[in-house]
Amino acid sequence: MAIAPGPTLETARLILRPTGAQDLDGWAQLMGDAEAAQYIGGYQTREAAWRGMASMAGSWAINGFGMFSLIARDTGLWVGRIGPWRPEGWPGTEVGWGLLRSAWGKGYAVEAAQAAIDWAFDHLGWDEVIHCIHPQNTASQQVAARLGSRNRGPHPLPAPYQDLPNEVWGQTKTEWKGR
Repeated sequence: MAIAPGPTLETARLILRPTGAQDLDGWAQLMGDAEAAQYIGGYQTREAAWRGMASMAGSWAINGFGMFSLIARDTGLWVGRIGPWRPEGWPGTEVGWGLLRSAWGKGYAVEAAQAAIDWAFDHLGWDEVIHCIHPQNTASQQVAARLGSRNRGPHPLPAPYQDLPNEVWGQTKTEWKGR
């Protein structure tokens, strides 16, 4: 099956690679879970999840970056998406995440985000990284804080998300490298 062009990163427990066609079942499971998808665009049908997955693969092809598919090394299973993301009109250079509920509480988000942030700073030349987080998403706020990011306050997202509450968390490359 085809995988979008881009690097593969590895951590102790995870493989981060560009989106591939074989990821649809995982994407559909993530976006079809109303609780897991609550703060990352909301519930979506399998067909809508395919479009989101294809957008991420397209970002890799067009921009040279996009969120990585997150694969658990011990099982080979897709457990989420995480990595650099900056669609048109976005408030900054983001490393974001969305994980299946079965992957919550295992430290995967922090472990993978660290690798993705290192890669974004070292290979994309970014000077800062942000995380767009709904004010009620305390789990993602905790991940951002563990990464060393600070809440910079409210910032609107572009359409079609302009009416959703959003706070931008972030840090500079200098802050990241000095941690």
